[in-house]
Amino acid sequence: MKKRQGLLGRQSIEDKDNKRPLVIPGFHAVKESLLYGANRIHEIWIVEGKSGGRSDEVLRLAKEKGIRLFIKSRDDIERLAPGINHQGIVAFAEEFVYLDLANLLSRTWNVQGFRLLLATDHITDEGNLGALMRTAAFFSVQGLILPKDRSARVTGSLVKRTSGAYVSLPVAQVVNLRRALDVLRGKGFWIIGAAAEALKSIYDFDWRRHTVLVLGSENKGLSRSVRKGCDATVRIPGEGTVESLNVSVAGGIILAEINRQRQRENP
Repeated sequence: MKKRQGLLGRQSIEDKDNKRPLVIPGFHAVKESLLYGANRIHEIWIVEGKSGGRSDEVLRLAKEKGIRLFIKSRDDIERLAPGINHQGIVAFAEEFVYLDLANLLSRTWNVQGFRLLLATDHITDEGNLGALMRTAAFFSVQGLILPKDRSARVTGSLVKRTSGAYVSLPVAQVVNLRRALDVLRGKGFWIIGAAAEALKSIYDFDWRRHTVLVLGSENKGLSRSVRKGCDATVRIPGEGTVESLNVSVAGGIILAEINRQRQRENP
């Protein structure tokens, strides 16, 4: 397939077969990545004929940061971002790098007030994890902890679902989640799991402490091992006929309550 010359006249990442870049699709995700993670972006593709407000803004930001721009056919973009609503624009960044637990912890030392981390117990749906990451970034969660196996990963389609919020949420990947939670407890965190059958309401629990909020998988909730490793479990009280909430919705409700209590303490 014939390559189109880049707007800055350099070779496209399409020719570099030795690396697997992270594909960032969609205007909002690309814009957020340019604003807050541009050092990791190698180049941007825009479908031929795209122009107007959003396109011009992305082009301006890319030019300011010296990022290569390429005009491509829609088929070219579809080939590298199949099945993703890319809106005619994709950015290519370095492959996503997960932190280890120690590195993630080091980023929380200078946080003013109580620290807050989020851990997921084998959430496998990219849509749920992407929405949860965006919500966590909104509420200034300092980091996310994912199990290495049987968990959704940070991919291009997940990045699209976060609308670019992934750039402001450090993500650690651990081999054994229960062991990681034990380490965090030793560092002064309370390990609090969300469980529908818990006795204590999220509104009665005192969140004014260093906290790791643990959310279970879509189907099974918290695993037995992780549940045993929690200092307490809490539930979201409800009066309707639906027994449970989507995990990303539940996470948002709990994070909002944590934020409310902490803002009341330190307005």
